Amino acid sequence: MGYIALPRRLFLWSMALIYMSAFVSLYMQIPGLYGNEGLLPARKQLRYSSDRSLWAQFQSSPTLLWLSPKLGLSTHTSVELLCLVGAALSLAATLLEPLRDSLVFFVLWLLYLSLYQVGQVFLYFQWDNLLLETGFLCVLVAPLCLVRGGPRVARQHDRVTFWLLRWLLFRLMFASGVVKLTSRCPTWWGLTALTYHYETQCLPTSLAWFAHQLPVWWQKLSVVGTFVIEIPVPFLFFSPLRRLRLGAFYLQLLLQVLIILSGNYNFFNLLTLALCLSLLDDQHVNFWLRKPQTTNGSQPESKRWSWLCYLLEIAVWSGLIFGAVVCFDLQLDWAKKSVTSRTAFTFHQFNQLLKTVTIPCIWVGLLSLFWEIVSSMFRCACVEGFFKRFLSTLQWMVFGAAAVAMFSISLVPFTYLEQDSAGRLWPGVRQAHRAVDRLQLVNSYGLFRRMTGVGGRPEVVIEGSQDRVTWTEIDFMYKPGNASTPPPLVTPHQPRLDWQMWFAALGPHTQAPWFTSLVYRLLQGHSDVVELLQADASRYPFHAQPPAFVRAHLYKYWFTEPKEGGSYPERWWRRVYVEEFYPTVYLGDPFLENMLYQHGLKDKSSPRRPSNATVPRAVQWLRSQVKGQSAPALIWSLMAGSAVLCLCLTRTPPPRPARPGAARQGGSNGTGQDATPGAETPSEEGGKSEEEEGEGEVYKVKPEESEDEDKNDPGDEEQEEEEDEEEVCKVKPEESEDEDKNDPGDEEQAEEEEEEEDERADVPRKTDASGMRKRK
Repeated sequence: MGYIALPRRLFLWSMALIYMSAFVSLYMQIPGLYGNEGLLPARKQLRYSSDRSLWAQFQSSPTLLWLSPKLGLSTHTSVELLCLVGAALSLAATLLEPLRDSLVFFVLWLLYLSLYQVGQVFLYFQWDNLLLETGFLCVLVAPLCLVRGGPRVARQHDRVTFWLLRWLLFRLMFASGVVKLTSRCPTWWGLTALTYHYETQCLPTSLAWFAHQLPVWWQKLSVVGTFVIEIPVPFLFFSPLRRLRLGAFYLQLLLQVLIILSGNYNFFNLLTLALCLSLLDDQHVNFWLRKPQTTNGSQPESKRWSWLCYLLEIAVWSGLIFGAVVCFDLQLDWAKKSVTSRTAFTFHQFNQLLKTVTIPCIWVGLLSLFWEIVSSMFRCACVEGFFKRFLSTLQWMVFGAAAVAMFSISLVPFTYLEQDSAGRLWPGVRQAHRAVDRLQLVNSYGLFRRMTGVGGRPEVVIEGSQDRVTWTEIDFMYKPGNASTPPPLVTPHQPRLDWQMWFAALGPHTQAPWFTSLVYRLLQGHSDVVELLQADASRYPFHAQPPAFVRAHLYKYWFTEPKEGGSYPERWWRRVYVEEFYPTVYLGDPFLENMLYQHGLKDKSSPRRPSNATVPRAVQWLRSQVKGQSAPALIWSLMAGSAVLCLCLTRTPPPRPARPGAARQGGSNGTGQDATPGAETPSEEGGKSEEEEGEGEVYKVKPEESEDEDKNDPGDEEQEEEEDEEEVCKVKPEESEDEDKNDPGDEEQAEEEEEEEDERADVPRKTDASGMRKRK
């Protein structure tokens, strides 16, 4: 694999941006979800005790919220403070590259882990686990410069830690494809899942309505494409052939972009795209940036090797297409101008195949990691200077051991796909996984395991009334309710209550205890909970007075169909009443009181009084500034502003023309450092980048030769430059001795003519490390 300095920098910037959106999104919902008057108060999750040490409390639940009593802060204030610190730190890391440091990412990971521990059901999503796992890998991938200081130079072990992102991406995509078939869901096996997916997913976008109208044969073909992208293509992540990895990258990019356009899955797809950056190298990123590529010339055998690579790549892609045609019996129907498809294998055959490939998958990953570790070891051995070589080797040993440890414990959740393979793991690996399980370092994944809502999308509609006769529906901002309201686009914001309402509709209300708390808070009229439904209080039907009675009904929703003339209908949804979901209740209702006590939702102790200290007052003031604001608009504004500022900060003015003798007089390379032979040229990060380390010089000239060549006649120099465009010249020692005999007057005349020529062309002279003009 080529140099990965640019993809690594782009990945760290993306992770800072994703962290910012995650913290801001959660911060906007904290009062209604975890506040003292919220649905599931965070203070009930922490049992402070003076008898237990702080370390014992942290071991039981690793969260910084245990420090709240020692700091004189309430749990609610501490949760908001953690979110604010995380949002501010991630925003600063987005804007300033020096803050994309290992220590900063460790703090961000610890902050999100602290919130995860008290988040309960509203934070128990796979993308929250994925953010924690990826965030911890950022600690290994990012440089450590804030503590030790110095420039952000390339490290010899960077490819080893960067490889862990590729392994995580493989586990995520491969598991997401496999679980669709191991679940025995009839829609996935029948290739009809997407005919239901667009209207039954949690929060569809407006484009999902149009995607739902596509013909059935196209939907089935899309399912086939999904299986190909998620199951066999991830194996190309470890291919030694660069173009195969790039092809796999663009296939994953296509899938994630289509998901973003059709559904609101918060930062999950952005996080997956960030992981896909591990498949790129500097050469391809420079291709995106339209930067010229430097090559050292091709050797005769390189052409034969390139032709062999082309043949192998054609064979791989042809094999994937042939396998898809055979496994899904793809046939062209010229009469109907469509493609027919069906699953041509059985569950037993697929299960046997899974048993066959699970252990080889582990070996493929192990061999790929071993190659990266060994190649990094050889790069450490080539470092100049004993002390630098020793430090590079020591870092290689530490980070190599960390990579092996992360790979080993990740095998436990990976083998959940096939139980026979899980039993063959070394017991020590499972024991190590149990020891760090609370830290969410590695997790199991499997998205869209089963397709729900085949008979119609279940949706809970809450109604309120003042007299128990006239009922008014209480609409949510994002989830389907009003049939005439178009589905919104809210990515990367995740309205966590709207998501849980989708899960609550899949079963009885007893499976969602928080729903009773929601009904109770609506009857009390708490504004923090009301803001989860409508940020604009004027759009809430009971903003003047809380409802006296509340109930909930279950409906089935479907997307509407286009009219016969091809025009669009007035409504986006059609619905049918199913049954009562929650009975009519009021404050003091025996049924409501019994449910509150049964689920432990009744307040047994009053919360602490708000403090008048500086920190709590500052947190309250910030809350008042964002109260009533739209969370998606706020996140989009911060992301757009960060991107624009980053572009402005990265733009550097063009270099000013340098005097011909400047390099000779000061011995400088234009960066403020001495241009001595062998000195490293600082890169954009402040040190020598991997790309610069790999570039070979066309030729090397000794210091004595550079002083002699400066005395050449200008006419001879121009003639030599024309000859060098066809072939590389080599300067012999004898030539330098002859050139020393040039007349000093000719040298002064040559320098004056060169200076006038450079000023007319307004182009700075290019000098190499020795101070002489660099030949093309």
